[in-house]
Amino acid sequence: MIASIKRRAALVSTSVLALAMTTGTAWAQSSADQTPPAQTDSTSADQQSEETIVVTGSLIPRPNAFNGMEGLTVLTKENLTASGYASTADALQSVAVTQGAAQINNAYSGFVVDGGTGTNTVGLRGLGPARTLVLLNGHRLQPAGTQGNVIASDLNVLPTALVSRIEVLKAGASSIYGSDAVAGVINILTDTELKGITLSAQANVPQVGAGSDYTLSASFGYQGDRLKLIGSAEYSRRARLTVGDAKWAQCPITGYLTDGEGFGSGDFIDPATGRSKCWTVDNGGVTINTLGLPTQSAIGATSGALGNFNRFRPSAAVGTGVIGYEGVGTYDRTSFDPRLLKEDLISPLEKYTGYLQASYELDALGDAELYVEVLGTQRHSSTVSFRQLSLDYPQFSPLLDGITAATGRPINTGNFGLPTNTTNGANIGARAFIGYGLTGTEQEVSFVRAAGGLRGNFFFNRWKYDLYFAKSFNDGTYSGDQFLIDRIAKSMDVVQTAPGVYSCRAAVGGSDPNCVAAPALSAGVVAGNLPQAYRDYIQQNVVGHTKYREFNMSFNVGGPVFKLPGGDLSLALGAEYRSNSINDQPGADSINGNMLNYSSATPTVGSDRVWELFGEVYAPILSDVPFAYRLTFDASARYTNYRSYGSNTTYKFQGEYRPFKAIGFRASYGTSYRAPALAEQFVGATSGFLGSSSDPCDDYRSSSNSIIVQNCSAIGLPTNDPADPTNFLQTGGVKVLGVGGAATGLKAETSTNFSGGVVLLAPIPASLGTLQLSADYFDIRVKNGVNQLSAGTILNLCYGSASFDANAGYCRLVEREASGALTVTTSYLNLSTDVRRGLEFNLDYAVKIGPGRFTLNAAVTKYLEQSTQLFDGDPVIDQNGTITTPDWSGSFNAGYRVDRFSLHYGLDWIAGDNKRTYHVAAIDSGTGIYNPADEEFYRANYYWKVPNYFLHNVSATFSLDKFSLTAGVRNLFDSAPPQTSVGWTNVIGNTPLYSGYDYIGRTFFISTTAKF
Repeated sequence: MIASIKRRAALVSTSVLALAMTTGTAWAQSSADQTPPAQTDSTSADQQSEETIVVTGSLIPRPNAFNGMEGLTVLTKENLTASGYASTADALQSVAVTQGAAQINNAYSGFVVDGGTGTNTVGLRGLGPARTLVLLNGHRLQPAGTQGNVIASDLNVLPTALVSRIEVLKAGASSIYGSDAVAGVINILTDTELKGITLSAQANVPQVGAGSDYTLSASFGYQGDRLKLIGSAEYSRRARLTVGDAKWAQCPITGYLTDGEGFGSGDFIDPATGRSKCWTVDNGGVTINTLGLPTQSAIGATSGALGNFNRFRPSAAVGTGVIGYEGVGTYDRTSFDPRLLKEDLISPLEKYTGYLQASYELDALGDAELYVEVLGTQRHSSTVSFRQLSLDYPQFSPLLDGITAATGRPINTGNFGLPTNTTNGANIGARAFIGYGLTGTEQEVSFVRAAGGLRGNFFFNRWKYDLYFAKSFNDGTYSGDQFLIDRIAKSMDVVQTAPGVYSCRAAVGGSDPNCVAAPALSAGVVAGNLPQAYRDYIQQNVVGHTKYREFNMSFNVGGPVFKLPGGDLSLALGAEYRSNSINDQPGADSINGNMLNYSSATPTVGSDRVWELFGEVYAPILSDVPFAYRLTFDASARYTNYRSYGSNTTYKFQGEYRPFKAIGFRASYGTSYRAPALAEQFVGATSGFLGSSSDPCDDYRSSSNSIIVQNCSAIGLPTNDPADPTNFLQTGGVKVLGVGGAATGLKAETSTNFSGGVVLLAPIPASLGTLQLSADYFDIRVKNGVNQLSAGTILNLCYGSASFDANAGYCRLVEREASGALTVTTSYLNLSTDVRRGLEFNLDYAVKIGPGRFTLNAAVTKYLEQSTQLFDGDPVIDQNGTITTPDWSGSFNAGYRVDRFSLHYGLDWIAGDNKRTYHVAAIDSGTGIYNPADEEFYRANYYWKVPNYFLHNVSATFSLDKFSLTAGVRNLFDSAPPQTSVGWTNVIGNTPLYSGYDYIGRTFFISTTAKF
């Protein structure tokens, strides 16, 4: 769940990488008949050794490297290096893995996200990170981050130097792994065979000259007769990339882009410059360096004639009306400040990571092996943002003497879009919308996971056991520069001690001897020229602390039971116990709601525990007989009992049938279960604000939506629009209150997951190489999904409903005072249904050409549906094919290897949107009725289109026995992200906020490894 500080946030979703084989520089592997990652030829697994191995998605070792009953994506260390990823997190968030869906990454520095600023998460199938389970060496990686919304694993804690491969299972697996494995499982596996010392370094340097990323690491390995030790130490540093560093983000234009073919109503030309008017990153929703006064006659900045205005900007040439000020309207008021270009586009990061794994053979307890694993990460991240400061000067304050003289009358309260009272209880005489400048936030996160156990031979023949323990510690500190409401109120309550000299009444009275009086209102103050002493007084650093703890204990045992025609029927049984707790303590000013124009939060404290019983049976029924080259079946089940949500049982059935070696059919069906995370249950009450335009009834007489006009008119709003006596204008922000779901009856969510497909090993001559094709259909349906509706969504569903009732439905979450002021309450609740359906296509080809070997892999995902139904009876809204929710995406990788030299070429593709967004936007969210007139209006006035987007990368690798060097270019053709009008999705500049786009531009990288 995402809330906005300075930009409205977006729902984040993910999709999935299709399968490809691991030969040469290839990417992944999809069936049991492909080459294991260590191989560099196309010999099938049926011709390889029958060594058993446990793969992601199963508890039982299989005779082949990979299970053919479900697609399994595999990325090797070589893959990551050849593609120039700077970290494991970057690789997992790439289009190659996510296949079209957005992820929370470092471009979200201006948003409040789960886990706090700087957190990186990953999800599969477009269902978000809370429904994707991340494993490290087969065991769940605990959540990490800051603030009360610590929900998912933070990819920043993962090591990079020792990653051997990454396995991605894109199917529900709660029966194997328990809660959270709804959309799939990502398993990061570390090197277990390293010997000696390895030094590595990588540099990613963008062409723009900012945002460089550097990593240094040292790894070691000792392989003794009984003792094995492997460890690494890493240092990573990413430099800041600002909005001004990206040319495409330097001049955002509000809602008026045009495609040059009649769509879009055209750009607004600033009369002062004759060029496109640049707006803030909020795209025109904020006024800065402007004075708000009661509506009155003044010289218009554009017209040069007298008119009625309630916003003004300093102009020394004006000698009539409001002397020294000219009136401005929506499009000629100041809303852009050059300092906005110094905001973070990609936030900086500094990180230290240590990892150690050790094992010792006991020659006891069934030839047991004692093993230990310790992971530790220290992360420092920060973000710089531009802030507006609105100073409310009380009516008749001596600080207004200059403005009183300019208007020729005392300043009285009036309707100019301001609240009626300031924090000190006095009516407002004037508001200064000040471009304050840059402020910062910082995050320090320490994460440690200590794990270990005992594994060995069980009592039965060829049975194994594994007893595992793990404890994780997450300690975070977060801080930010904030305007304190009580100090601003004191600074405005002044007495005049001498002509032009003012002192705080609190300072004079002794209640706050450090109080600094606000400066008298003037053109300089409106322009942001505030005394440093005043800045230091009203702005303070507010610090909060987060602790998250989790304990895991599991025991599983398994082995063969009896022989079947196709091999051993195997059984695995086990039990698991987990407990976790969160304790987030925001700063006192946050708890007390003392931060101006910023979300407040109260402590988040809670705990939970669960115990589970589980089992799996694997049955290779037939093998290598006529019309049954392979017939296998697998079933698993898990009983789960949560202290908070009671018990549930999940199950899964899957099978594979190959009538002939060249063709196979596979299918799986299962159920999954997810108990709400601690943050979803216990997150402390928060409060924040949305802009006045978020009220659907603001200026509702101008709305093209007849239902909104009717509903807003029906509740008898006060009429306060001077231009239209029947119209209502919202004069204040919309207050948003958020609470956890434990107190409101939140329930666990359940889901079903079906997949089925065909794999074809094309019968082509050996001289032409090997060709494998696969196609799979997937269908995931989440019921009672845990989510948090945004305040904007609640308001639109309330006032946009054809069966409007101000006291029922979504409107029960909306409270409107007699003055028209709004408060919206949001909480985590159970929505009805999320559906993800689609197809995955894969092509894997390898052939010997000349002295070397050529490989080509193509993985394409086509979504058929990405829909959500909020509650039973509500319309189903399918976002598939809209901006940031593409229906097509793909990854293509080609490689050529000759002895010690290899070349790599990669292409990522995100499908564009030329019409789907218009159509979905024209569907009434309350009734599900499509209105063609709305679509025509959107097409005529907004450019809601994005083209197909392509990213190319190339690299070359040279390897010796002890040394390797890789150099390459990411975003080879320096493809800028597409531009669109505002109004549909969150934007940076005019680019959708979307992890599938590269905001950095062409980047050169070099990676080197030396072994000793």
